[in-house]
Amino acid sequence: MVHQPAVILFDGVCNLCNGFVQFVIAHDTGGHFRFTSLQSEAGQKLLAHHATTVAPTPETVVLIERGQVFTHSTAVLHILCGLGGAWQLLYVGMVLPRALRDALYRFVARHRYQWFGRQESCMLPTPELAQRFL
Repeated sequence: MVHQPAVILFDGVCNLCNGFVQFVIAHDTGGHFRFTSLQSEAGQKLLAHHATTVAPTPETVVLIERGQVFTHSTAVLHILCGLGGAWQLLYVGMVLPRALRDALYRFVARHRYQWFGRQESCMLPTPELAQRFL
């Protein structure tokens, strides 16, 4: 069985989300994660494929890994765990009730453009990183 890389779907015009993607790229030394924006054709196809699990236009990072879909704080914690090293220690946040974790996540998500700004279009990966983007 071939191991499929995990895919992170993110808001391509959000500066916070783009910063998070850059953080993951910098710390994902094993190349475990692939990326696509929610606004892209590939992102829309993945969302449609998982329509029973994910809202059509979520205001969240989405992680698709081993056939499972994770959103909101759960997605972030799984991503951090997937980075390995000291970052996986943050997975202990899963002991907090999901409602509490997601409430905090949604609060930041509601204010992300106000606090961090937004771009006019999705980021374009450098040629060196292009193979990690769908």
